[in-house]
Amino acid sequence: MVVLADLNPYLEAPKWLNSGDTAWQLTAATFVGLQSIPGLAILYAGLVKKKWALNSALMVFYAFASVLIVWSLVGYNMSFGNPMKLGPGILSAFLGMPGPALSATSELAQATIPLAAGGMPELHFSGAVMVFFQFVFAAITPILIAGSVLGRMNFKAWMIFVPVWSAIVYSIGAFSMWGGGWLAQLGAVDYSGGYVIHLAAGVSGFVAAAVVGPRLLADQRDFQPNNLIMAFAGAGILWLGWNGFNGGDPFFANSDAGAAVLNTNIATATALLVWLVADMFMTGKPNAVSMINGMIAGLVAITPAAGFVNGYGAIAVGVATIIPWLTLNYLSRWSVMKKVDDTFSVLHTHGVAGLVGGLMAGIVADPKMLEYVANKAVRGSSDVSVTGWYYGNFAQFVHQAEAAAFIIVLNIVGTYVLLKLIALVVPLRATEDHMEAGDLAIHGVDPIPGFGTSGGPVNSHA
Repeated sequence: MVVLADLNPYLEAPKWLNSGDTAWQLTAATFVGLQSIPGLAILYAGLVKKKWALNSALMVFYAFASVLIVWSLVGYNMSFGNPMKLGPGILSAFLGMPGPALSATSELAQATIPLAAGGMPELHFSGAVMVFFQFVFAAITPILIAGSVLGRMNFKAWMIFVPVWSAIVYSIGAFSMWGGGWLAQLGAVDYSGGYVIHLAAGVSGFVAAAVVGPRLLADQRDFQPNNLIMAFAGAGILWLGWNGFNGGDPFFANSDAGAAVLNTNIATATALLVWLVADMFMTGKPNAVSMINGMIAGLVAITPAAGFVNGYGAIAVGVATIIPWLTLNYLSRWSVMKKVDDTFSVLHTHGVAGLVGGLMAGIVADPKMLEYVANKAVRGSSDVSVTGWYYGNFAQFVHQAEAAAFIIVLNIVGTYVLLKLIALVVPLRATEDHMEAGDLAIHGVDPIPGFGTSGGPVNSHA
């Protein structure tokens, strides 16, 4: 939503516009976009078997493009617009009113979040900046879900799933936490997407993996990365791109943005080292893929807490990523868990890590870490921060647990129902022949001709 004032930037810059904040938000948004394309496209293409490299990258690029259109037409206002008023209580602040954010007025006027505006300073950039910044977060979420179903999901089913899931399931979570919805009103916090993005993606990915079914048995037994150096390149883009992920979420180029960036890198480095040492203790060898997973777990875990904790809290969050390491290495051995083929263990590296980070925010959030400093020129303005259990506010931990429970239930139900409906239209799984041949059968081309299978077009029916 936007404030309808000072709409002619060609005559004089509006008073609310700050070039520094605007430049930082656009830069941060670009960093986050780079996490998806090329970051996750390269990471996935390097980690999968060679026959799935192209399909994996195309799933990423398709999701990025399709979410942008849906987001601009309906998703943004469903996530950050005026509430739909569906009923009393929770339903009054459950979801925003759908509608486009593409008019000249929407793009040029001052950005605002209607339900959350009372608890934060006025934003100093335009509606177009806000729409694009929030889009890159919306786009990366289904791309993370893809990590659970690579190697067998029908591309046509993916084409339907992504925009519909984004418009409905993602928007409900985003509005509830970030759009001033009922979870925000309850007191739950999510600095930059540990719940809205990562817990959601981990849970939805696991459900999708269960509904779509497993990869071919041969692929489950032998799914060695085709290019680990490429995977590390993608992981590096992901790591540094996260500076925009967490650094952009105060919505201002302020001190808290800098603290969030530093805390993000501290927690990530700690987590990578924790996973490295744990692997060497268990196997005696450093594990390259596990180091990438540890890095991702650290990035994810600090995300809901980045600007709410101090540097010591960031280290604590990094250490706490031993929990998703344990669930990945031990919980996944349970017979119930073995029945679900989560290709890249998204449930653990994103779902569990996001849950751990969100709960840690409820424990070690430091009230002295001010996200917004009081504006003395505005009557009634006050500092904005979060106080965790360690600092005497046990209620914050309770609110974090309540928010996590809602996001988990929302994504289980929403993803399951959506996939079952899609299955009535197109098969969720690729055919056996396509799963055997991969890229060559599905897309009619070998991404690396002359290396392994031969390239060239083939007849294909998706």
